Amino acid sequence: MFRPRTFTLALALCGAAMGGCGDGQRPRVEGGTADAGKLAIQRHGCVACHSVPGIAGVSANVGPPLGAMGQRGYLAGVIANTPENLVRWIRNPTGVDPRTAMPDLGISEREARDIAAYLYERT
Repeated sequence: MFRPRTFTLALALCGAAMGGCGDGQRPRVEGGTADAGKLAIQRHGCVACHSVPGIAGVSANVGPPLGAMGQRGYLAGVIANTPENLVRWIRNPTGVDPRTAMPDLGISEREARDIAAYLYERT
């Protein structure tokens, strides 16, 4: 027998339990600005190898797509996904993983912070 009151209570309890799964907050990059990050991504030609949400370009498949960055556990499969590690990876990919195909593009600390802010914002 279907009981609307029991069903509603069960839904409410499930919703409350699910609300505790993850805080739903995007990683925050100190000193980074998403708008400047979008411009830096365009300037450095990241879309030549990656698909990047919110940036028009070819659907590149050389490197991984850069959507949902905040939901990933690891960066490049080798380091924990934290704002500082993402900045480090963007600035010096071969310093993190000597076997990576990602080139060092001479990206400054500020640009890397901006790019990281943009990628996390698009999560």
